[in-house]
Amino acid sequence: MPQKNAPPAAVKARSERITSRSRNADWKKPPRRIERSECITCDSCLRSCPPEFGAIFDRGLDVIIVPELCSGCPACVLVCPVDCIYVDEDWSPTGGDLWALADLTAEGTP
Repeated sequence: MPQKNAPPAAVKARSERITSRSRNADWKKPPRRIERSECITCDSCLRSCPPEFGAIFDRGLDVIIVPELCSGCPACVLVCPVDCIYVDEDWSPTGGDLWALADLTAEGTP
C-alpha cells in the first residue's frame, strides 16, 4: 500500500485527493509522466514515490503516474535507470480505470 510510513495527515490528504479526483492547488510544479515506450517496468519509481503521494502504479505491462496524486517532486526521476520520466505540462485528467487502482490504496480501504 503506497501510504505505508506516511504521517496520518498526509494519508488523509492523499485519500481526499483520490475522493475528489483533483490535484492539490498549492502544488507549483506540474506532475510527472512515464514514457511507456522507454520504460522497462522495473518499478524503481513506484518504490521511491513518497508515500504521502502514492502517485505511481504498476498495471502489469506498464507503470503509470496519476497526475492528480503527483506533486512533481523528482524522487522517481532520480532513481529511474532509463530516464523515462518527464515533466507533464499538458497533463490530462485521469480516467476512471486508473482511479480504481488509486481507490484500492485510499485510507479506510480494507
